[in-house]
Amino acid sequence: MLLLIHIAAGLIAISVGYVALAAVKGARLHRRSGMTFVYTMCTMALMGAWMAVARNKAPEANLPIGLLTAYLVITGLRSVRPPNAVARQLDIGLATLALSVGLALLGFGVQASSTPTGTLHGIPTFPFFIFSAVALLASVGDFRLIRAGGTQLLRGTPRLTRHLWRMCFAHLIAAFSFFLGQAKVFPKPYRIVPLLLIPPLIVLAALVYWLWRVKLRRSLRGIVSARAPEPA
Repeated sequence: MLLLIHIAAGLIAISVGYVALAAVKGARLHRRSGMTFVYTMCTMALMGAWMAVARNKAPEANLPIGLLTAYLVITGLRSVRPPNAVARQLDIGLATLALSVGLALLGFGVQASSTPTGTLHGIPTFPFFIFSAVALLASVGDFRLIRAGGTQLLRGTPRLTRHLWRMCFAHLIAAFSFFLGQAKVFPKPYRIVPLLLIPPLIVLAALVYWLWRVKLRRSLRGIVSARAPEPA
């Protein structure tokens, strides 16, 4: 039952993630699909992390990457939500979680590289180092933001950039995990790597496009509202 919930949540998250990517940013459809994405992604990621530990299914990779995925979604959402009374404490807790995950993945990567096969539970070293770098860079950004005053000070381009890359990267993790990590569930005629790469690459292309639009061109056309809501 837990596995079925994990799979169902993952499928819904990936599907509504594409809806959120295609919808007008900030519009009603984007907000609703985005919130569904947040709930189902957290369910999928945290349940997958728990099952990896309980069933000893490469917990060195699945546990920290599951926590990283949930962290990216939660902090991506917090970037565009109104501040609250516990905002600073929550920001510090999430930043500490990202730092811990990054250091753990770095350690497992070093451990994998020291084995005769260069793997840990069949997983090569480069995923550990890639996800470690993402977690550590995200935590550095969090601590810098906390030092500057916290997420409640985010406005305009920095706010949208933080929201976009964190949500899209979490979506990218889920898409790669399903279309490539679970390629065996697809019928054999469709089990073609270039074909299965298309859905994750759509997410990656959308991420690059929106970061280019918002951060480099500073164009907010197609976004209903770029202004952060005022504190209650």
